[in-house]
Amino acid sequence: MVGLSRYSEYFAWLQPGAFPERQPLRLEASPGVSQTAREECVAGMERLFGKGVWAADAPVTVALARDAALPAEGYALCFDAQARRLSVRGNGNGLLYGVFALLRALATGVPLAQVAAQSAPAVPRRVIDHWDRPDGSIERGYAGRSIFFRNGALAYDAARIRDYARLLASVGVNVLNVNNVNVDAAGARLLGPEALPDLRRLADLLRPYGIRLALSVRFDSPVLLGELPTADPLDPRVAGWWRERTERVYAAVPDLDGYLIKADSEFQSGPAALGRTQADGANLLARALAPHGGIVYWRCFVYNCEQDWRDASVDRPMAAYDEFMPLDGLFEPNVILQVKNGPSDFQVREPNSPLLGAMERTPQALEVQITQEYTGQQIDLYNLAVQWEEVFAFPAGEGEALRGLMGGKIRAMAGVANVGDDENWTGHTLAQLNLYAFGRMAWDPGLTAQAVTGEWVRQTFGADPALAGPLTGLLLESRAVYEKYSTPLGLGWMVNVSHHYGPSPEGYEYTRWGTYHRANRDAVGVDRTGAGTGFARQYGAALAARFEDPATCPEELLLFFHRLPYGHRLQNGKTLLQYLYDAHFEGAAEAEGFVGRWDALRPLLPEAAYASVRARLLRQAGNAREWRDVVNTYFYRLTGVADEKGRKIYA
Repeated sequence: MVGLSRYSEYFAWLQPGAFPERQPLRLEASPGVSQTAREECVAGMERLFGKGVWAADAPVTVALARDAALPAEGYALCFDAQARRLSVRGNGNGLLYGVFALLRALATGVPLAQVAAQSAPAVPRRVIDHWDRPDGSIERGYAGRSIFFRNGALAYDAARIRDYARLLASVGVNVLNVNNVNVDAAGARLLGPEALPDLRRLADLLRPYGIRLALSVRFDSPVLLGELPTADPLDPRVAGWWRERTERVYAAVPDLDGYLIKADSEFQSGPAALGRTQADGANLLARALAPHGGIVYWRCFVYNCEQDWRDASVDRPMAAYDEFMPLDGLFEPNVILQVKNGPSDFQVREPNSPLLGAMERTPQALEVQITQEYTGQQIDLYNLAVQWEEVFAFPAGEGEALRGLMGGKIRAMAGVANVGDDENWTGHTLAQLNLYAFGRMAWDPGLTAQAVTGEWVRQTFGADPALAGPLTGLLLESRAVYEKYSTPLGLGWMVNVSHHYGPSPEGYEYTRWGTYHRANRDAVGVDRTGAGTGFARQYGAALAARFEDPATCPEELLLFFHRLPYGHRLQNGKTLLQYLYDAHFEGAAEAEGFVGRWDALRPLLPEAAYASVRARLLRQAGNAREWRDVVNTYFYRLTGVADEKGRKIYA
């Protein structure tokens, strides 16, 4: 089990260990093995088994070797009992990933003699998108300030960046986008000559861990920086500007992965404002990047954010599909369209975006949000692995699960980072699980939330069943608990408008953002059937038919697809209104129960982790009570119908 006396939140899931049955080892590395793979193997074994594990005459050999016959970035582990030889083979960065896979197996309790695995990533690009600003702040950041920026420029602790790169490499992340997609003038200057030396040094720190740097850039950078009067993608001057600027960037960072673009979205400029298509805009940058092997990640988060709330025919979730499907096949080969997992905006519950997998001739990236913007902001406990398992299982087209498209139509997975400069990286210690789960599930979308959660618990806090079992169970329940006390049945958006934490049932209801539940005294929900906005028909015929019928629509999505009276009977016989009352009471009670369940584990936990997590759970319990009282009061005042169980609703 993990040596808890040496526990530090900073080490996350790469904790020092103290194994009672230490097996002396000898390291053997074939030619071509990277220095990083050797160093991480040595350091990792010492981390698990203690200093002095390595000996020239040890009975067990750990052999590291490159193997180009394996799939790209893949690895193979095997133990030869007769020769007492543990081999780690890998193709390219796969050898480093193989070393971390070996350390993960041992840390989770696999005996040395039973180590055997072969694996390769499902998608070639596993991307962490940082929303860090040059001033050091982080948009939707809940774990302190940026580890990359201060005072308008890159300014970082090199040792901490290496430690972060190690954490990311240990779960297979291989691209890091360093700055916010909402690029301001300071962000645009990252393309300028004054920033290039700092970018080069940052890329040099990441490269040994198999991580390539990427940059968010602003579409109208030539205008913003005062160098051209237009950003028109069909203007030869603009094309020349991007070509020349990109050549300078690659001179400093030859292996830059590419650019991430948010265009024509939430007041970020884009080609549509100039009468051009999204393909025109993306292809402009793709042609500048192509000679260098770079990628354009073009976000599909494009919608009307100046909507008239009275116009019920305009439905924000339809926007990405309507905008991009007609352009299928018109993009350059090095354009990847980055699509959010849901059609709204990282809500507690929404269906998968119908755009995912729908385009036959354009590669896509699946974008998820690791930082908990709408799911508790790393104050409330929320295990995103549970949600992502559902995302991967969601039908894409006429029945195939989304996970079956990973590596085919979907060529990358991107996650919005939850990391800041707090000592524990993620603000809430248990939110480290979400960063870990992103890497593991981007590598292997077939992994279950239970498997990933159990891995993280055992590596972080030890394999003692008295701890690992109850804590894994609590983490697996956390998503359902949050959903109950916030917005069940696919409601969404009942949050405070500016900061998105805590309940505000009508916070977004009459705004321009297109985020409505349209509750009144008689009914709640949005009709997205053919008789309503028609959104359901963006899916394949069979799936659309399932969603359009309230009897077959999954109940957890019922109010996303349907507008229903409060007396509508659910499958369990409850009225819709009573279900909403019950869910909020149950969720709040279960959130309060998390505190006691955590307290029961105190003898098995390091004190630092126990204290910091307990403080967060107490805040969550208060937040859950507020959600319960505000939302139940809201529906009671709308309907005048009391709780059937006679509980007090604060009206």
